[in-house]
Amino acid sequence: MRNWKLPVESVVGSVVITLVTGAINSTPSNLVGALWYGYPWFWLTKRIIAPQYFPYFVNWTGLVVDLAFWFIVVWLVLFLSSYVRHGHGVGKKAAQRKRRRR
Repeated sequence: MRNWKLPVESVVGSVVITLVTGAINSTPSNLVGALWYGYPWFWLTKRIIAPQYFPYFVNWTGLVVDLAFWFIVVWLVLFLSSYVRHGHGVGKKAAQRKRRRR
């Protein structure tokens, strides 16, 4: 398997970004009694009013959606940077065709 680097880096990047965004408070202004964490989708809730045993609650659906979102973003950034770095694109192909004509 030759192209294992891009998916592995995308998974690692998405996990790191998701965990870092878990520190971003994304609570709506009219919500009282809980704090939401995660960006762009909240996936961690901290109960403020009457936390029974453990005040944190993980929203697994939000976590999976957040991971998928950041995986796609990281994959696109890495793919496009690799594509440009290796000289692929319209500009290079046009330059090669121009050289062949001469």
